[in-house]
Amino acid sequence: MKTLTAVLLGAGSRGRYIYGPYAEKFPNELKIIAVAEPDDERRSRFAEIHQIKPEFVYDTWEKAFEQGRMADVMIICTLDRMHYMPAMKAMELGYHVMLEKPMSPSMEECIQLEQASLRYKRLLAVTHVLRYSPFWSGIKKCMEDGELGTVGTIQLTENVGYRHMTHSYVRGNWRNAEETSPMILAKSCHDLDIISWLMNQPCTSVSSYGSLLHFKAEHAPEGSADRCIDGCAVEKDCAFSALKMYMQPPHHPWARYMTNDLSQEGILKALKEGPFGRCVYRCDNNVVDHQVVNMLFANGANASFIMSGLTQSGARRVQIMGTHGEIIGDMDKGAFTLYRYASGEQLEIRCNVEGDGHGGGDERMVSAFLCDVCQFDRNPSHGLTSATASLQSHLMAFAAEHSRLHEGLAVNLSDMQENEAMPV
Repeated sequence: MKTLTAVLLGAGSRGRYIYGPYAEKFPNELKIIAVAEPDDERRSRFAEIHQIKPEFVYDTWEKAFEQGRMADVMIICTLDRMHYMPAMKAMELGYHVMLEKPMSPSMEECIQLEQASLRYKRLLAVTHVLRYSPFWSGIKKCMEDGELGTVGTIQLTENVGYRHMTHSYVRGNWRNAEETSPMILAKSCHDLDIISWLMNQPCTSVSSYGSLLHFKAEHAPEGSADRCIDGCAVEKDCAFSALKMYMQPPHHPWARYMTNDLSQEGILKALKEGPFGRCVYRCDNNVVDHQVVNMLFANGANASFIMSGLTQSGARRVQIMGTHGEIIGDMDKGAFTLYRYASGEQLEIRCNVEGDGHGGGDERMVSAFLCDVCQFDRNPSHGLTSATASLQSHLMAFAAEHSRLHEGLAVNLSDMQENEAMPV
């Protein structure tokens, strides 16, 4: 496999901690030759690490297109509402594209992206990274081997975890659906994609309930302040205190996503001046903190999905019920148990989940994408997480949000595709 060159749009969380390190670890596979990032320090630091020439360092994604195509692939890690235009331009120029999920907060744009990948004959891989993890790929293999017979029901729970909830979806970038995406797209399109992939049947109908239950002004405790650092009388007893969350030396697991300056002074400055120091009850957030989704599939099987940000851990747990057997698994533990009805056997299968926060899936996903690009001219596969594969789970997410906003109305997916402009 030859070394592929890449343009990276967005050197934030995914760009800095997934794609950049992959290029450092496997320089024979991937070399990032250009970067676009609005944050001055992140941009200069990324360019320094990857020895990117100054003429290929940009402060906006638009400038990365001014010199035409300059690499084999483009990796797009911009915010949700800045996915569609660069992805379309990249494919038009001849780039193969790795696009962060969701494809777009617009159903119409998702459909157009999938159509464009086919029209331009370009690989558009959506980062549904869970498919590549040993945990989920192991479950998929058991199902493909016939261990469960016909699947009747899948039940999947995504425990977002209160820390991740408050950081990303109350104080952070994905707090407001009008600025980014609804929670079901921004966070849980991973889960709907896994359900769709495991079920291997078209989803025909979706209904959903959910709301912003807790993180709003009427639940602010007496004595609380606008910012945790501004003399809040209840800060020490508050589970959601920004001081507790971001003052975690020496590794600062959450502060590194908030500020480039991880000194005590730098973190305190960010808490005083930036969005992450705000009281969780006094933010401009409107995405849900809990939601349930029910799905019906073409063969009569069904699935239920629960998302909650009101949990301790960020674990995903799954139960798959079939005619010959059952699987119960915990992704956080990296293990699932296969129950065989006929023999009464119980087989525990343990998976390697080391390497990243997605159960080892990130590196495997990037590697698979690069392999698919290298083989594309002679074997034009669109990969495990192509735009075509991803479109169904995106449509499921749009249907779920439409249902949630209309008091649990059952939404027929075929009706949605006929009405591409259906609002969410």
